[in-house]
Amino acid sequence: MSDAEHANAVKEERDPYPDALRALALLIVVLGHWAATLPRVEGGILVDTDHILDVWAPAGLYTWIVQVVPLFVFVSAAVSSDGVQQRLERGKPHLHWWADRALGLARPTVTYLAVLTVFALTALFTRDGVLGPLNHSLTVHLWFLLILLGVQLLLPLCVWADRRWGLKAVAGLILLIATIDLLRARPTGLTDMLVFGAQVTDTHDYFGWINIVLVWILPQQLGIAWWHGRFFGRRVGLGLLLLGLAWLGLAVAVGYPVSMVNGNVGGDTNLLPPTLALLGVMWLQVGLVVLFETPVRTFLKRRHMGRWMAMFGALGLQLYLWHKFAELPATWLGMRLGWSIDAGLPGEAGFWIGRLEWLGLCLLMVTPVMIAVVAFERYRKEDVPHTTSKAAILTGGGALFVGLGVSLGLGAFPGAVIGLVGVALASWLLRA
Repeated sequence: MSDAEHANAVKEERDPYPDALRALALLIVVLGHWAATLPRVEGGILVDTDHILDVWAPAGLYTWIVQVVPLFVFVSAAVSSDGVQQRLERGKPHLHWWADRALGLARPTVTYLAVLTVFALTALFTRDGVLGPLNHSLTVHLWFLLILLGVQLLLPLCVWADRRWGLKAVAGLILLIATIDLLRARPTGLTDMLVFGAQVTDTHDYFGWINIVLVWILPQQLGIAWWHGRFFGRRVGLGLLLLGLAWLGLAVAVGYPVSMVNGNVGGDTNLLPPTLALLGVMWLQVGLVVLFETPVRTFLKRRHMGRWMAMFGALGLQLYLWHKFAELPATWLGMRLGWSIDAGLPGEAGFWIGRLEWLGLCLLMVTPVMIAVVAFERYRKEDVPHTTSKAAILTGGGALFVGLGVSLGLGAFPGAVIGLVGVALASWLLRA
């Protein structure tokens, strides 16, 4: 099958495979976030929360599976690229398409931040001890929305680059990312190259943040190339999978941190700013996508599961926003029932049983939350941006970035309270 025939076959009807990939990635990130949160209870009172990465070193390897942001970006770019290309060919401004995406993200986030604000203010006046330890946990996941909005703003540039250079655009991005890490490490000889990764993360030059754009654009560029049939097949998938394993092994060997989700800004982290090591996770995920593309797509179509995958995908943003909120009632209920939500440390008796109890509580609590949220969203007016003003779109987009950033940085209180203003303003401007 030629590249063109492959691409056309994929797009004859709504393809259930990308929806299935997004559903899988969402389940991984939700369960991963819950598993990583370790409540600490003393005398029947929640006093703190730990992150599993801070207390159990082997958890860094587990992040090679749960760091699924590259997969989300890859799939989102793939399914959006045709529409963006058509708009460019017709001379329609990309900002209007982006405004539609931004509004679709802003309105549900307004609801989430409004509820967090109510809980935060209530806890402030009642001195509730549950919210405080979970304060930052309730907004930390908003960083992904910032990344997704940013890379989608650059989607036309990536579509143009794919049409102009194909996979050479991917190679160019890799070279640029490697150059930034090289400038951070400044190796002077072979000895320095043996600890290259450690030197990269020990150096915190501001230009290292250039990689926050380059690294997250890379899976977007790859997603566009895959959707247009520039690479496919089991051999390619297996090759990328092996490349990912070798890449991650070599990265750790030369001193890069094992963890791919550490949020320690400017510290020993592959994420803030992103490093060359993070690309290993991307190769793994893209390799698996390509390796299992044909059998999984065939299975989904034979079982007529496309509609179910699409329905789950439609709930994806809501579940992503609200799954962390479920930790509040899960903590409260766990303490009332006397369950082992605080099961000590890995290696201690009952820790993993306690983790299962905690996951069960979170799953139990997220169900009524999602029912209520979906019922509320059903009665909202359709999210259609009415503004055609560039100034309104840019101002609204800026307000959305600021609102999300403040909420992320400051937690439920005061972050959600302040961030709500920016996100609500963005929602209003994009519909004005």
